[in-house]
This record gives sequence, structure tokens and C-alpha cells, in this order.
Amino acid sequence: MRVRDALSHISEEYLEAIWRLQEKAGPVKTGELAKELQVTPGAVTNTLTHLRKHRLIARKPYRGITLTDRGKAVALRTIRKHRLAERLLTEVLRMDWSRVHDAACELEHAITDEMIKPLTRTLKEPTTCPHGNPIPDASGRFHEEESEPLSHFKPRDKAVLVKITEEKSDMLQYLASLGLMPGAVVEVQEKAPFEGPIIVKVMGATYALGRNIASVVEARRL
Repeated sequence: MRVRDALSHISEEYLEAIWRLQEKAGPVKTGELAKELQVTPGAVTNTLTHLRKHRLIARKPYRGITLTDRGKAVALRTIRKHRLAERLLTEVLRMDWSRVHDAACELEHAITDEMIKPLTRTLKEPTTCPHGNPIPDASGRFHEEESEPLSHFKPRDKAVLVKITEEKSDMLQYLASLGLMPGAVVEVQEKAPFEGPIIVKVMGATYALGRNIASVVEARRL
């Protein structure tokens, strides 16, 4: 039996979540994964046992969980399908930008490997999802525009928004309501001390952003 045949949709979601967490901070703790997936620690343990059996993850005591090369390949293939699905939902089905992430989590598992090429052609070879995050190519490589979190910018800095790294629906809806979407030009006007809010100007309006929000909005300096 091929590894892909042995995987459930849940397993693919786990590998995708491990990849995201691992990219941010290295080896992943069980509690972090449970929080990310909004499941119980017991459910995480059972699925991790399955993934380890198929040599998709490595798990060392006191060090956390990492993806093997096999696991990373599956995770990147799932991410590719997910981000293409988001493009399909926004560009063809005209769904709201802030609501496609959850729908794509379901649709990605229905996209077969044979569908990827014609889907990519139909969408005119997109390189990012609607939220600006890069779509891995067929080899799992990313071609990513240089950017950094808005929380790194200083007063009077101007930048163009590149991507939103936190794709939960409530976050996307909030950012969209402020006009903070890829391509928008932003000016940092004030940065409060002691991890206080960042005051930004976008499309003539001024908003105060918490550091947690500014950290998931990435931009390129102008």
C-alpha cells in the first residue's frame, strides 16, 4: 500500500499543521499541535502514532515532533492543493476572500494529483493564495517575495502588504474590514512602547493594531 493510500484527510491536516508550526519555531510540542488543530491531546497522540508508523514524522522525547522527508512532501503537496483551492473559490466561484480558508480545508482533499495541472492552467499559474502566501511548485519549492511582519516597522515607514500569515476566518474578516489586504499601501504612524499598539494609515484611514495582529501581516518596505 502506498503511503498516500494509507493517509486519511485528518492525517494530511496534521502534517500540514506540523509543517506550519515547524516553520515558525522548530520542533512541535503535542500541546501546540492540539491547540492549532483545536482537538484534545489524546486525539493528537493517536494520530501521531499512525503518522510515525508510516515514517511521516519523527518524535524525540523532550524535543518535539518534526516531519520526515516523506512527511514534508505530503504536507507541501497538501498546502499546494489548499492554496490552489482558495484561488478556485475566489476567482471562479467568487467567494468572499475572508471565508475561503475553511472551505479550502475541505476541498483540498478532493483535488487529485491529476487535477493539479489543469487547475493551475485554468487559474493562469498563480504563485500565491488570495492571502498572499506562496503556492509551492510541483517540486515543493517556494518562490516567495521578500517581506517582514508589520510589527518590525518603525514610525514613518511605508510598505506594501504582501501576505497574511494567519488565515483564520475571523482574523481575515477583520483585516479586510480595515483594507489590510495584499497590495494595500500602509504607513506606520506611531509605535507605542512596551508592546503597545501600532498606529497605521491605510487608504486615508488610521487604525490601532495590536502587536499580535501586526505580527501576522507581512509587508515589503517602500
